[in-house]
Amino acid sequence: MQSVVINYWAIVVAALVNMVVGAVWYSPMLFAKDWAKLVGRKMNQMGDGAQSYAITAVGALVQAYILSYVVGWADVTTAIRGAMVGLWVWLGFVAITQGVNTVFAGGRKKLWAINTGYFLIVLVINGAILAVWR
Repeated sequence: MQSVVINYWAIVVAALVNMVVGAVWYSPMLFAKDWAKLVGRKMNQMGDGAQSYAITAVGALVQAYILSYVVGWADVTTAIRGAMVGLWVWLGFVAITQGVNTVFAGGRKKLWAINTGYFLIVLVINGAILAVWR
């Protein structure tokens, strides 16, 4: 297997980007109201406070770490190509799997679009960051 150099500062920044994008994406100015309605919750029921944010932060770090490996294995060093890696990862592992889950669970397409749209933005930005900052 090809050796990959990991930049841990880039991973931390990518995880922070994930958290910031999530905070904006699921805020009242964007999709919080629609998301809450689609999942049958009220605005004040969007998670369990600190525990939800801790789990999200750990998930963001793991996601950035794995994406860093994918970018490294692809030997990508430009922002555009890194963004493309993020796009392909999103398409193959987020959009498709969540689409299948949505179809079989009888979920709503709008909820799929909100949730997977967030990961599209995050993975594209983080792919660019992790490609350039190696």
